Amino acid sequence: MARKLSVLFVCMGNICRSPLAEAAFRAATARHGLDVHIDSAGTGNWHVGDPPDRRARAVARQNGIDIDHYRARVVTERDFHEFSHVIALDHANLEHLKRLRPEDATAELALLLDHVAQREGQAVVDPYYGTAHDFTVTWRDVSEGAEALALHLKQKAR
Repeated sequence: MARKLSVLFVCMGNICRSPLAEAAFRAATARHGLDVHIDSAGTGNWHVGDPPDRRARAVARQNGIDIDHYRARVVTERDFHEFSHVIALDHANLEHLKRLRPEDATAELALLLDHVAQREGQAVVDPYYGTAHDFTVTWRDVSEGAEALALHLKQKAR
């Protein structure tokens, strides 16, 4: 039996990039008719239980998506068995995930922008210390990555 597609997006605190990627990917999978379990997490525990950053919620709302109910959590070793794909938003978090990943992990591990032509190996810049404009740039990047990942998974499912 084929394993259900499931994607976990991971950034540092799970209040900016990864919840935005989760939201953008939910929208992309809905557009493409994909049935995917989707979540996000952070490598750090500073914001566990907190909602996304107010600027992340604002940019999502500007794009027609409500993420007010999302709550930050920390990625665990178990996630590498429960998700088919663990997607890092930058290189530091990718390296952290590589160290955390159990030897018998079943999840594929990649950067989000690895799925975008000519953006392979690029990170989604952390907007946390920036302005509202930086969150708009992050939204654009995670939306582009989410669309490309959805199309990739749709193609693989055929």
